[in-house]
Amino acid sequence: MLEKLSFIENTFQELEKKLMDPNIINDMDQYQTVAKEHSDLVPIVELYRAYKKNDEIMKEDKEMLEMSDDEEMNALLKQEISAREEEMEQQEQQMQVLLLPKDPNDHKNVIVEIRAGAGGDEAGLFAGNLYRMYVRYAERNRWAVDLMSMNEQGIGGVKEAIFMINGKGAYSRLKYESGVHRVQRVPQTESSGRIHTSTATVAVLPEAEDVDVEISEKDIRVDVFRSSGNGGQSVNTTDSAVRITHLPTGMVVSCQDEKSQLKNKDKAMKILKSRLYDQMLEEQAKEISQDRRSQVGTGDRSERIRTYNYPQGRITDHRINKTIHQLENFLDGDIDEMIDALTTEDQAKKLQEVG
Repeated sequence: MLEKLSFIENTFQELEKKLMDPNIINDMDQYQTVAKEHSDLVPIVELYRAYKKNDEIMKEDKEMLEMSDDEEMNALLKQEISAREEEMEQQEQQMQVLLLPKDPNDHKNVIVEIRAGAGGDEAGLFAGNLYRMYVRYAERNRWAVDLMSMNEQGIGGVKEAIFMINGKGAYSRLKYESGVHRVQRVPQTESSGRIHTSTATVAVLPEAEDVDVEISEKDIRVDVFRSSGNGGQSVNTTDSAVRITHLPTGMVVSCQDEKSQLKNKDKAMKILKSRLYDQMLEEQAKEISQDRRSQVGTGDRSERIRTYNYPQGRITDHRINKTIHQLENFLDGDIDEMIDALTTEDQAKKLQEVG
């Protein structure tokens, strides 16, 4: 591991020199590429250098311990050596995690799709709760949210919500959210006070870039139609809504939230590209079954991942058997504790495989 870290530090130093090269500075594309590579290595290089510094100091302390006859000084040296060894052990664990293969999509923006599942109107209300939860989480992280498509229910629920979250590392934080979310609560319309169970599905897709997915014009059919549902004066009176059909797969995407047909088409294309990219990733994952089994979240849309129990005020993630008793805060976007636990579990499983 230390040889690999030494190589990474040398690479880091070479990148630092490149960032000062006038030829690279004047080439914006090349400069951005080098700057990103440099930025990605900063955490592990800083940790490695701190580890080496600890190692140097500990060796000096051990040399002093061998030469000293002062009992009080020796006791202090032993205490410092023990503390430094413990810190270095933690640093080694952190470096092992940082050396794990990176998910190439971790830095990307995400497209989140929420759909009401079983449970009728109550499922739609729960889908609306989830939509607000992720929007609040994005706000907490100062990420931008762009609503791409919304199909509302008359009672304040949501049949389907599709939105993009723009923020550095958004996919790395939200990728474990894909799956079936289940709610257990007494509906407002239930006079007898019986607890109902409803579901909603969440799909988190990394935003596809042009280099990830290329769509030929001959492979799509674009239809325009008049928007329906809530909207302003011009939304429902012009043919601004867009439906794109991807002919090879039969995949259909509609978007009608914007007044501009061009903007609706642009949003629909982003959704289509991300769905096709996600499909490609799914196929790759199936081919690498061992890797797929090692992941905390398989991305399977039919997998029940979490239960939100209102009477007991708890949220339980079934993949890692973790329960949090802060339902109100959780639904207000305070979900980092659960995301951190899922990330740690995934890293632990990957480290176990490497070991």
